[in-house]
Amino acid sequence: MTENQIKHLEFIHTNISHMNQCSFQMKGWTITIVSALLALYAASIDINTNPKGNLAFVLISIFPAIIFWLLDSYYLQQERKFRGIYNEIANLNCNKITTVKDFEMPLNKYSGGDYSYISSLFSITECLLYLSIIIALLIIGIVVSLL
Repeated sequence: MTENQIKHLEFIHTNISHMNQCSFQMKGWTITIVSALLALYAASIDINTNPKGNLAFVLISIFPAIIFWLLDSYYLQQERKFRGIYNEIANLNCNKITTVKDFEMPLNKYSGGDYSYISSLFSITECLLYLSIIIALLIIGIVVSLL
């Protein structure tokens, strides 16, 4: 492996780490905002005047969860594309998609399959976190409205 290839792999690894960090931050922000809105909901409950509280806080918290799910999936897609380039340069791919020149980042050549946005959106890790949050919020909203 040439010195240029090693340096190129370092650049790609930096991008992979950055995408991973952004994805982690999306998850953190989701939990923070949803928790804050649920705290506002809990604070709006008054046994005498408003026993159900302001249910809007629960329902509104679904939207940031969806937005962050979409953003997180984008970062996961980008991370997968950078991993594809990394694997090509390191000769870890059996079926090469393209020949990558030194210091080239051909993200647009990686599409479909694991590199597609839909694949990232519905990956196990994304669905487990975001769908569980959304379903829990919907259940809370339904249960509270029925009380």
